[in-house]
Amino acid sequence: MKRIMTVDDSATVRQVLNMTLTGAGYDVVEAMNGEDALHKLADQSVDVLVTDLNMPKLDGVGLIKKVRSIAGNRFMPIIMLTTESQSEKKQEGKNAGASGWITKPFKPEQLLSIVRMICPAT
Repeated sequence: MKRIMTVDDSATVRQVLNMTLTGAGYDVVEAMNGEDALHKLADQSVDVLVTDLNMPKLDGVGLIKKVRSIAGNRFMPIIMLTTESQSEKKQEGKNAGASGWITKPFKPEQLLSIVRMICPAT
């Protein structure tokens, strides 16, 4: 089973992501912020990372940079999920190593179509 880590400081967003992804056959690991995600990534591997941009402690761009610096994660698909839609913010995410970008509020089907494209559940 493919494992996806969701990183968002909003419990509601994490819950929607969890229900959407587990319902589609993925195993989900939740993290509250970038620091929490890095601690959890030290103990387990994931196939895809879905992260918010604006979070306390370590934001999405900082998290992506750190994840990309870890051996074995250079090519992991990373999706930014954020309310930010300015092209500068998108470019900052891409420069850090984000594979894609979804603007909140998002439709679960929109997220699933992107995740399925980069990481089929089976």
